[in-house]
Amino acid sequence: MPTLRLLTYNVRSMRDDRAALARVIRSAQPDVVCVQESPRFLRWRSLCAQLARTSNLVVVGGGRRAGSNLLLSTLGVDVLSKADVMFSTDPRLHHRGTAIAVLSYRGSRFAVAGIHLDLRSEPRLRHVGELEAALAEHVPSDVPVIIAGDVNDEPGSTVWQTLASRRPDAFATAGTGSPFTSPADTPRKTIDGVFVDPRITVRSAHVVDHAEIAAASDHRPVLVELELPDAR
Repeated sequence: MPTLRLLTYNVRSMRDDRAALARVIRSAQPDVVCVQESPRFLRWRSLCAQLARTSNLVVVGGGRRAGSNLLLSTLGVDVLSKADVMFSTDPRLHHRGTAIAVLSYRGSRFAVAGIHLDLRSEPRLRHVGELEAALAEHVPSDVPVIIAGDVNDEPGSTVWQTLASRRPDAFATAGTGSPFTSPADTPRKTIDGVFVDPRITVRSAHVVDHAEIAAASDHRPVLVELELPDAR
């Protein structure tokens, strides 16, 4: 059964050291990357393409039209379908959304949804419900789903528990080392996570450390290794 390496990473709109950011991503050797806070203003498409190119990856989907959630992958991952979905809005808050893609890796189908939830608790929880509705619309029921991103909440919270109720937290399942992802220089809280369909086996999960981690962004990325279901 194929093993997939998936990385989730809030890149703060690439406002920090872009070369360091690419080196951090490359060092993890991911097959799929869920990016939060991808560039969303001037030249956002070309900047997203630059991030993919310098990370030795390609753009799958997302970007500004998915609430700045961007999906990247290697050429070894096939894209079967994709959807950019925006969530309901709140006055004076960022317009949130999700980038969804149904993918195939070495013959195994799976789906990925990248998220960056709100700073306020009420829209955070509401958007989890909207996320599930979007998955039901865009992902066939026989395809296992991985949700990854910046939750803006911590393990044990209502939002985190709601996400984990259908798809267990990968770090809680097979994590090693410190779970803290923010801030990058002196991490002291966990707000980034990967939630994995029970049909997929979590082999490992850890928060990435790197010599240039603090120069690259204000978050640390999470890397998981997942055993996908047999294509048969």
